[in-house]
Amino acid sequence: MNPIYLDYAADTPPDERVLSVYSEIARGNFANPNSVHQCGMAAKEILNRSLSQIADLLHIGSDEIILASGASEANNLAVKGIAFANRRRGKHIISTFLEHSSVSGALTFLQELGWEIDLVNIMPDGTVDLGHLRSLLRQDTVLCAVCAVDSELGTVQPIREIAEILKSYPNCRLHLDATQAIGKTRVDLSCADTASFAPHKFYGLKGSGVLYKKKGIVLEPLIHGGASTTIYRSGTPDAPAAAALAAALQYALSEYDERLQNVHSLNQKLRAYCAQHERIRINSPENAVPHILNLSVSGVKGVEMRKRLDDKGVCVSVKSACSVPNTPSRAVMAISHDRKNALRSWRISLSHLTSAQEIERFTDILSQIISEG
Repeated sequence: MNPIYLDYAADTPPDERVLSVYSEIARGNFANPNSVHQCGMAAKEILNRSLSQIADLLHIGSDEIILASGASEANNLAVKGIAFANRRRGKHIISTFLEHSSVSGALTFLQELGWEIDLVNIMPDGTVDLGHLRSLLRQDTVLCAVCAVDSELGTVQPIREIAEILKSYPNCRLHLDATQAIGKTRVDLSCADTASFAPHKFYGLKGSGVLYKKKGIVLEPLIHGGASTTIYRSGTPDAPAAAALAAALQYALSEYDERLQNVHSLNQKLRAYCAQHERIRINSPENAVPHILNLSVSGVKGVEMRKRLDDKGVCVSVKSACSVPNTPSRAVMAISHDRKNALRSWRISLSHLTSAQEIERFTDILSQIISEG
């Protein structure tokens, strides 16, 4: 019997339609888009058309798109790029306990170089404490880095409200990690100065990503030398990958309502099942995206639950796939202030591809594990 895959927040299978786009262009238009011969110019046309399509779908300018190798690179470019470019204005940065390691790791790197990092408190529903954010902001604050949707809890942050607060601090830029948001909730990138995402989270291909950079925002590049589509990220542009990214984004947004309806139905079934078991604690707030459901089972550490489920053919995650192992979930700690509960937590992540039969099999398996003690 095939495994039950419930880890779609970590990775999604590429849509066959996206693969077809990539294969067709990679075979027929493989030339370097920066080459001035006819093959290069044909690839350049495809690249520009793809950038325009992405821009139209996200209601941004095509010159505001920086292509990257993934969301981790995009996050590093935004966080470090903004910090280095604005180091004469200040060295104070605000972020949260909920960030992906590609953000928190970049912040640790900057801290070691002399930047001051403050983490804003999290409310019981997983959202940023806006009052605490106001109290942390200073005239030398140059960056506020926030995830639009948390990868462990699925919490949707009040981005518009955060952006409105930051308007009183003209030296402060807002970076939005939208990696878990695209395809799961409606996202307005115009609220941010920079925003990152990667198509492998919405049935596109690994190895590509996007950093949105609002016009007028200056970054210090991470990669220098070599012509590209922008001065902020050197490297040979990948026309097939850009076309595949545009296709994945188009399908994610055009099929958004249908996909969301299916996932919401599955989430409600899981929540109803969990409510019947006194040993199961739901950590994800009610307002989380339905694609992510974080649970704890009393008496069982998250790593042990993941292994026991895996032994029975169910694939789930403890924290995000890029987190440090054998440590409590920072996100669950932030909302529950309970270290034991944070160590017991693990994550189910759903897709429109998940079937009701898979959920029924999963709940039967989980009930069996719980009954075994």
